[in-house]
Amino acid sequence: MAVLIIKNIITEGPGTIEVFLREEHIPFRIVDLGSGEAPPPLEGFNSLVVMGGPMGVYELERYPHLVIESRIIREAINRDMRVLGICLGSEMIAHCLGADVYSGPEKEIGWYHVELTGDGLKDPLMRRLAIHPRVGDFWRKFKVFHWHGDTFNLPLDAVLLASSELYKNQAFRYGDNVYGFQFHIEVTKDMLTEWFQGMPDVDKIMKETERIYEEYTGRTMNFYKVFFRRG
Repeated sequence: MAVLIIKNIITEGPGTIEVFLREEHIPFRIVDLGSGEAPPPLEGFNSLVVMGGPMGVYELERYPHLVIESRIIREAINRDMRVLGICLGSEMIAHCLGADVYSGPEKEIGWYHVELTGDGLKDPLMRRLAIHPRVGDFWRKFKVFHWHGDTFNLPLDAVLLASSELYKNQAFRYGDNVYGFQFHIEVTKDMLTEWFQGMPDVDKIMKETERIYEEYTGRTMNFYKVFFRRG
């Protein structure tokens, strides 16, 4: 069985997710809905990953590919597939589960801490993110990469897994197989270099990236090992 990866914009690809899937010889297909590519039927896929993008869930009329994306997400959830939404992807999942999505108080951009909730401490996948990949100790609070200005209400029956100082709903789980992350688990150095090109704080961001990148990718790879190999 394969992994279907949905992109909303060319610059926000699967990053370290693609690296992991290639290294583990797990088949996958990337479809850029934002560029007009047609999605394949979900038969033959057991996992769906929905990436980020600058558009908002409340802009469905302006971005009709988001309507198609919402249908795919709903079908994947109904099929009991593994579903992972990142940034806009997490907002789309929340929307598909009936929650409101809206602009937040301010943008959250850069490397900032998230802290696991009580339920997050119990969640086996979040625990893989929380364990330091080299030292092996457990961190309830650790840095992740953020770039978002929207947020959402927690969907009914979803479990809150992590929060940041600015945004309460940073990670959630719905059922056993659906995860939404407001932060960017997938970023690579090259992606961040491209995203911050020409911005005044590029040097600061890339310096922090160099410091934390090995640890961060270790955490994410440990998460992927469980998420993509369960069941």
